[in-house]
Amino acid sequence: MPLLRWLYRIIWGTDVEPALRPVLAINLAGSIAGSTWWTFMGIWAITRLDAEAQLPFAFAVGAVLAAISGYVGGHLSDHFGRRRLLLVGEGIMVVYPLLLIAIGDSLWPGLVALSLAGVFGGLGGSVTQAMVADLVPPERHETSYAAVRVASNLGVTMGPPVGALLLFVGGWAALFAGVALLSLSAWLIAYRLLPVRGAFSPERPPERGSLGVVLRDRALLLFVGSAGFAWLVYVAYQELLPISLVDSHGLEPAAWGLLVIINPICVTFLQLRVTRRVEGFPAAPKLVVAMLMMGLPFLLLTVTSAAVVIVVVIVVFVVGEMLWVPTSQSVIAALAPDDLRGAYMGAFGSAAAVGFALAPLIGLSTRNAYGDASMWVLFAGISVVAAVLGALACQGVRVRRAPSAVLES
Repeated sequence: MPLLRWLYRIIWGTDVEPALRPVLAINLAGSIAGSTWWTFMGIWAITRLDAEAQLPFAFAVGAVLAAISGYVGGHLSDHFGRRRLLLVGEGIMVVYPLLLIAIGDSLWPGLVALSLAGVFGGLGGSVTQAMVADLVPPERHETSYAAVRVASNLGVTMGPPVGALLLFVGGWAALFAGVALLSLSAWLIAYRLLPVRGAFSPERPPERGSLGVVLRDRALLLFVGSAGFAWLVYVAYQELLPISLVDSHGLEPAAWGLLVIINPICVTFLQLRVTRRVEGFPAAPKLVVAMLMMGLPFLLLTVTSAAVVIVVVIVVFVVGEMLWVPTSQSVIAALAPDDLRGAYMGAFGSAAAVGFALAPLIGLSTRNAYGDASMWVLFAGISVVAAVLGALACQGVRVRRAPSAVLES
């Protein structure tokens, strides 16, 4: 226990809101389970289902369905409570891996299950983000979202070694059974620790539909658009950068395996420190700087792919990423009406599907037609568009805060 307390202080410090700690525990456990599973799902589909040709379409369908379920989950949590929706989502993920054992090597059932997994996994994302705003005061949103991201990232780094061990010991059946047990631990934590309501929860469920409000909110739609472009840049880093470095620049795959851990290490130990250092700055300049730091470093790769340049690209990208994620989540929390907080978080989360569905398509198409340099120029330009849209959306936050500031004075 002293060791665990020491690690907690090193990673999160001592000023995390006590009400937030159950969410950190659930996110850590759920991320371990999810990354134990998803790290190997492409391999499973190719080696067990022989689905190499169908796999990209299954992932694209899954991303779209996950976006829809994220909005639906947030909407339902506004009406029926965050805790209830999280328990449903985590409970399904306890059973779902066992279904894959029963499917075996059947192609189409396996592909359908793979696509639908994102539906059930996506239920909890927007609900968790809304719950953060229910539990902590507005002035603590940004650091709280950063703390939750650290928990998720830590789980993502722990899951793949666990999955590799399970595969080594007992193959795919052991992996899926292990994921079910890990998901059960997340469900038990949620059942035991999550409160029914937070101190900053809305007083009553909404008495209006959320979709019409969302579609009429120009600031929100601008911000979702900015997030869609931002996710294109993020997926370009995650999926296209290793392809370019290995295939075009001769980097050894094992070398990329060593370089890629720079990102999770930085997030785990620096995310909260970076967020606390810049929390006094307005959201708009932070988002602009974040997006430019994520996209413009790709231009260095049009000049050279020396190892030191690759490291610089990764480090600058991850600092931008650490600015982008908690700032954008706190902006959405500020934009959202209290009674529709879950729906707003779900609408914002749906932008991730844009990145995962389109970034490989447009990036690889550009690369195949015009080369790597053109691909990186494209994504650098996309980062500028994301920065501009994000800054414009932040104007909506300032406009909405102004009347309340006048009333308080």
